[in-house]
Amino acid sequence: KMVLVRILVLQLLLVPALTFLSFTSKEAENFRAVNIDFPKVNFSKGFQGYCNGLMSYVRGRQKLLKNCPNVHYVLHAPWEKVKISCHKTDSFCEDFNEYCSLSQDVFPITTCSRVKETPPTTCLYNETTSTQRVYLLCSRKYNAKPIHIVGLF
Repeated sequence: KMVLVRILVLQLLLVPALTFLSFTSKEAENFRAVNIDFPKVNFSKGFQGYCNGLMSYVRGRQKLLKNCPNVHYVLHAPWEKVKISCHKTDSFCEDFNEYCSLSQDVFPITTCSRVKETPPTTCLYNETTSTQRVYLLCSRKYNAKPIHIVGLF
């Protein structure tokens, strides 16, 4: 009987914890796949530019997107350097209900902006490059991983 109680307690405590950890690691994995491009890839000329090629990949990964995202940021830096920004954060961004951080380092960034004159389902993008600090949403308070870029600074 005691063994059964222990199993039930483990299921009640461990399963939600593992579910939470897998959820945040999937968010971080997705962030890394669509927001980190290092070294920067070159798309074939048929894509008509870096952002059009990249956003085809992003939309392929995020199948639930019906309309084209208006803006998408891509960091051209190693994952380990970007991840450091979320190592420890004391800031909680209530607007997003997540911990957030402003990177100490600047990163090379490509901003892909949807061409406004096109319908929302036509995904054509302009490209702007810069070197800036980034506001990141982080998966938790300590030893976290980035899960979203909120903006540039």
